[in-house]
Amino acid sequence: MRETVARLLVATEMNLDEDPALALRFALAAKKKASRVAMVREAVALAAYAQGDYAQSLAEFRAVRRMTGSEEHVAMMADCERALGRPRKALDLVASVPEDRLSAAARVEARLVAAGARRDLGQLDAAVLILGIPDLSSTSTDEHIGRLRYAYADILAELGRTEEAKEWFAQAALTDADLDTEARIAGLSPGD
Repeated sequence: MRETVARLLVATEMNLDEDPALALRFALAAKKKASRVAMVREAVALAAYAQGDYAQSLAEFRAVRRMTGSEEHVAMMADCERALGRPRKALDLVASVPEDRLSAAARVEARLVAAGARRDLGQLDAAVLILGIPDLSSTSTDEHIGRLRYAYADILAELGRTEEAKEWFAQAALTDADLDTEARIAGLSPGD
């Protein structure tokens, strides 16, 4: 049985980006065989999230949290709440976990989701404050730093703080070349 579950988890991982529906089917098949294994439940949660089934993803992430005590998926759980139209629940969830219990990447992701929830509520100034953390000026080249800078720039642009937004889009580009920062900067430039 272990070998079968392992193969199903590998199949889940292999299909997660290209075919989330297929990945979810593999993950659910693994869950039928090993529903009490946290790694299996995590695979179901991730596949359901990729598929856009946020209710199922949230339920599975909650199960993983109960099984492991880990808070590392709090950002994805909160993002599920946002996707389900519950930004206040997303904020409550993020606030329930002390940041010092999260890895650097999970801490940034939680802040990104909290800022998104504030944005959902029309609270753009609060969203900017949430993202204005020391990591913003970090010399790290980790992907989450690029995402943080991009989100910060995006909210600044929405607030009409164009020059600051351009600077942060440029900073995001230094960390993550896959972001559409050039187009965003061009869109903020007068006369374009």
